[in-house]
Amino acid sequence: MVSAGIYARISSDPDGTRLGVERQITDCEALASRLGWTVAEQYVDNDISAWSGKDRPEYRRMVDDLKNRGIDAIVVWHPDRLTRHPREFEELIALVEGIGDVRIETVTAGDYDLSTSAGRSVARIVGAIARKDSDDASTRLRRKHAELAAAGKVAGGGPRPFGYTEDRLQVVAEEAAVIREMATRVLAGDSQRSIAVDLNSRGIHTSQGNDWTPSGVKRVLMSTRISGRREYQGEFFDAVWPPIIPPEQSDRLRRKLGSRTPKDRRAPKRYLLTGGLLRCGRCDAPMIARPDVNSRRRYVCDSGPGHAGCGRMSALAEPLEQFIAEAVLYRLDTPELAAALVDSRAQQAELAGLHDQIADDQGMLDGLAADYANRQIGRSEWMTAREPIHARIDQARRRLSRLSPTTPIDGYVGQADLLRAAWTGLTLSRQKAIVRVLVERLIAHPAKPGGKFDPDRFEPIWRI
Repeated sequence: MVSAGIYARISSDPDGTRLGVERQITDCEALASRLGWTVAEQYVDNDISAWSGKDRPEYRRMVDDLKNRGIDAIVVWHPDRLTRHPREFEELIALVEGIGDVRIETVTAGDYDLSTSAGRSVARIVGAIARKDSDDASTRLRRKHAELAAAGKVAGGGPRPFGYTEDRLQVVAEEAAVIREMATRVLAGDSQRSIAVDLNSRGIHTSQGNDWTPSGVKRVLMSTRISGRREYQGEFFDAVWPPIIPPEQSDRLRRKLGSRTPKDRRAPKRYLLTGGLLRCGRCDAPMIARPDVNSRRRYVCDSGPGHAGCGRMSALAEPLEQFIAEAVLYRLDTPELAAALVDSRAQQAELAGLHDQIADDQGMLDGLAADYANRQIGRSEWMTAREPIHARIDQARRRLSRLSPTTPIDGYVGQADLLRAAWTGLTLSRQKAIVRVLVERLIAHPAKPGGKFDPDRFEPIWRI
């Protein structure tokens, strides 16, 4: 009795239903029954392309079972379910030659006798045809995606995106308001984690009804969809669906969220002046957060391993943080700050010019993509023509990043009382962002005898 293994594979199964592989298995079982073979094992690689280069663990397990004579034959729905790689075909041929009598039966293309020269030739021809079919399909798919992108149309399926209806074409007003809130809070300095916790506490869930996570918040805000655009191979196209936030706000979000590092996320959570803001007045080393033996929060200049401080400066955190918060609030109402912001508004003309330049260059990219999609130019011409345009856009965006106004104090200049009333309710990350807009660094000078908090020993160096 021949002991056979059934191999089934489907390239894409976004819903995880396995319907494609189940149909393959049913047909293969029927073929094995007609041949009088016993099905000893099933090998299923679901949602894995044979051409993608990804590891196929079940295919490798089947090959190992062949080597160890756990099975004597393979039943597969079609030869291209086994592999579309000529190299893998050659490996399978070499394995069969080494073992001897191994039969391969297919539901749709008959049997393959790899022990004979004729059988091996047929297998190689079928493999080459499968590879060409895969190449042609990939080319058609790439062109289809380019055409959809250039037209700004919806592509792909998957879960409903938060903020939009199931067809991806209409805005869900309640969810759009949440996205605008998230965008404003992130640009104002709130962390993704604090936003996720807040949304969950308010009973606001994702489009799938799940709790929010920091990565979920980031994924929504990093999407070009919410700005009414499609992104394809680094290019942006106006989409057919309406935007929820302006493109320039989306670009700022993507720059901000894309530049965050693990170090940012490991910052101490209960201290306002960490991250190099508070400096030792003796040695200029950054002071770090460290509770004392009574668990009181303190900032210290550390001379231990991994630190370059003198070890001769410390300050209680609570009164110092209250002092700097009050200093920042006072600064918001000063004429000096108002004058500095007037100077910064002189950059608005340059900002507008940069936005116009980016829009013009983006229009050129859209035109090139449309020409490529309509087969008026080839792929190499498309890629060559877009390189200098991309370079100009990148340069303009870097300049925009330096000129774009900082948002944490928007609405509070000259209105310090509003911020004072809201201060204790702000998240720590939001408070830090506000302080850093105004304060370049805070210098801690040596304390005078007496042990009381002395605000005169702390010198803020104002940024604006």
